[in-house]
Amino acid sequence: MLLYLRAPLFFKRTGLKEKDLLKNFQKNDEIILCYNVNPNESKKIEPVTEQFLGSLVFTGVNNGQETLNTDAVSLPKGEYLFVQQRSALASEDINHPEWLEMAIEQQKDGLWERNKLGGTLYIRYLYEDEAYVVQVFRTVIYE
Repeated sequence: MLLYLRAPLFFKRTGLKEKDLLKNFQKNDEIILCYNVNPNESKKIEPVTEQFLGSLVFTGVNNGQETLNTDAVSLPKGEYLFVQQRSALASEDINHPEWLEMAIEQQKDGLWERNKLGGTLYIRYLYEDEAYVVQVFRTVIYE
């Protein structure tokens, strides 16, 4: 689905990898991961799963404390392809996290609908409505 994020979401930058962030995840936390999508796979309807992700750009945590400082990173305001799923964080496999398949399906749907997609992928973990949730955001570009 298309989602217009009207204001950026801010997070405190961490130097941690996803596995370490999830190990310490608390119900009042929100976690953001930002990856580049491999340019060779970013425009394919059938990308190669093992080659889909590029480099990790940043990770961040928002636990209700002040995040508007030099260590802040954000999910910028704008229009995104968006998908979310209830998540069982205990079953996360860092080599093949559940959101990776979601991101690939999101790309397939977005390209099928003739959207031009940005090369950055955002993954957000949070706890809402008594369940863990993983959300995937991919920028839609309008020219």
